[in-house]
Amino acid sequence: MIRVVVVDDEELVRSGFRLILQAAGDIQVVATASGEQAVREVERQRPDVVLLDIRMSDVDGLTVLRRLQCLRPAPVVAMLTTFDSDEYIATALRSGAAGFILKDTAPVQLAQLVRTLAAGGVVLSAKVTRTVVDGYLGARTDAAAVARAGQLSEREHAVLVLIAEGLSNNEIGARVHLSAGTVKDHVSAILTKLRVGSRVQAALVAERAGLLAEPGPRP
Repeated sequence: MIRVVVVDDEELVRSGFRLILQAAGDIQVVATASGEQAVREVERQRPDVVLLDIRMSDVDGLTVLRRLQCLRPAPVVAMLTTFDSDEYIATALRSGAAGFILKDTAPVQLAQLVRTLAAGGVVLSAKVTRTVVDGYLGARTDAAAVARAGQLSEREHAVLVLIAEGLSNNEIGARVHLSAGTVKDHVSAILTKLRVGSRVQAALVAERAGLLAEPGPRP
């Protein structure tokens, strides 16, 4: 059972997400909270995934995100947004968010996105990926991203491309015939070599380096 906490300053939104996710069968919304209540509820419930509104009237979502990142272990956090080009998305990714979900996401897709997050995958809405990449890495040159990616081994390169596709460790392992534990070791090495703090940030470096335009990962 995947344990989820939903954080939003609107009770109607919290109730809606609870109803949709609880209907999935394998997801339990263990708490819903406003921004001010968020850290306390997450500390108490220790969820696998937190869905956090990026814009709230009581407490800024980015502030809550940074506080949650200080918890040990820190939960997987995806930001909720109404806008497909929210200027705060890039900052959220730099601060450790595992992706973002538009609030108008179809109910049938929402549960699968939560499953992806719980399994260690990356969630980036296809509608706004280009906006996010440009906003997050716009100040950095392509050459710099290429140089950082060039430090990776052949196997790490292949794993990075699959990370950028949003696959979890188990899914990557099945694709390249490695155990999930070995994939986890490769992911740690990739984050270190790219000097980034999350899978989302690694995926964005891969995008900026042009790796996703290639025909496929090297063997």
